Amino acid sequence: MKLKTVTLGCKVNQYETEYLREGLLGIGYADAAAESPADLCVVNTCTVTAEGDAKSRQVIRRLARENPASKIVVMGCYATRAPEDVAALPNVTEVLTDKRELPDLLGRFGVTDVPTGISGFGKRQRAYVKVQDGCLLRCSFCIIPQVRPQLQSRPLPQIVDEVRRLVDNGYREVVLTGIHLGHYGVDGNRYLPKTEWTRLSHLIQALVALPGDFRLRLSSIEATEVTRELIAVMRDAGNKVCPHLHISMQSGSDGVLRRMRRRWGSQRFIDRCQLLQESLDQPAITTDIIVGFPGETEAEFEETCAVAREVGFSKIHIFPFSARRGTPAAALPEQLPKQVKQQRAARLSRLAEELRDAYYTSLHGKVLQVLVESADAPGQLVGTSCRYAPVLVAANTCSPGELTTVTAGEVHEGKIYAQVASVGDSLPM
Repeated sequence: MKLKTVTLGCKVNQYETEYLREGLLGIGYADAAAESPADLCVVNTCTVTAEGDAKSRQVIRRLARENPASKIVVMGCYATRAPEDVAALPNVTEVLTDKRELPDLLGRFGVTDVPTGISGFGKRQRAYVKVQDGCLLRCSFCIIPQVRPQLQSRPLPQIVDEVRRLVDNGYREVVLTGIHLGHYGVDGNRYLPKTEWTRLSHLIQALVALPGDFRLRLSSIEATEVTRELIAVMRDAGNKVCPHLHISMQSGSDGVLRRMRRRWGSQRFIDRCQLLQESLDQPAITTDIIVGFPGETEAEFEETCAVAREVGFSKIHIFPFSARRGTPAAALPEQLPKQVKQQRAARLSRLAEELRDAYYTSLHGKVLQVLVESADAPGQLVGTSCRYAPVLVAANTCSPGELTTVTAGEVHEGKIYAQVASVGDSLPM
């Protein structure tokens, strides 16, 4: 039996697809070659934007056309939001509307020994580990709390076993991810005294205690969850935790943040970033920013740019506002023209490149830990540094999948050119 999987959207979706794939491979399924037909296709959908819905439908129709005899199982946030629409698409035989039912789905396919986690991540050099699901926030632009409303944290021992298994199988970077990563443990703490709470910092402490040559990276987190406790755990873990946080800002304007129903103002966001920068050695801070939110004035856009400059982000994911039907923001007055959103996105993109190059240049001469990933130009390999900067090294000095130390050199077109560090060079703590 041949299997094809397609994943749209976030790291959590990618993890869930791999979990299902691994379970099916365990009962005799095999990955179908790109040009070969499959008996079963699995599509993990996204509904963050209307474009995500459209892409999900396009993928399902394409798979049905290219694999006419296949059965198609559809899961993910679009499947949860519009199951009837999904079920009506060609070859769709099952729509999974609740990711908590993934073990049951595997059982229906005949998996008797249902896994509690994964042991590999396909051909990737890094592995994502989902530790938490669900979001209770009500940001006015976001549909996700409507389709993943239930907080659910995985048991700490289960995650520890999974990470140990991945490290034993050769993975040198594990990325902890969740729908609201900073709320790890919140659902299990509500009936316990505070002295017995288990939070993200406790999970990290348990994982860095594992033996082996590997590092952890945290995926997106909210500014209010960048606590002194979390920063201290990152600092004390040394090279086992990447000095990089993706702290979602969305806007640097207090007026826009209020319309977005975010939980803090711009100064509080800046303060948390500065606390991180004061506590760790040149940490990388990346973020998401929405431009052209309803009613955003030129002055409010400039406030966002000013905050970006003050923080010094090393990377900015830029999203022109897209009205999501079913969210409060879609009904707000003063929806901005597409042209204005595109112009502001272009201006912010130029600033993002400027800030990125400034940060990468500040690393010149620094010893960095790099996960070597793949070939780049002839004679070169590209990898990702602990500070989330892409790094180029000579191909004859290391191999894909290795964690190696390099000395950062010149910056060119958004990449750091580096040399593998000499014996005796050490990473800063």
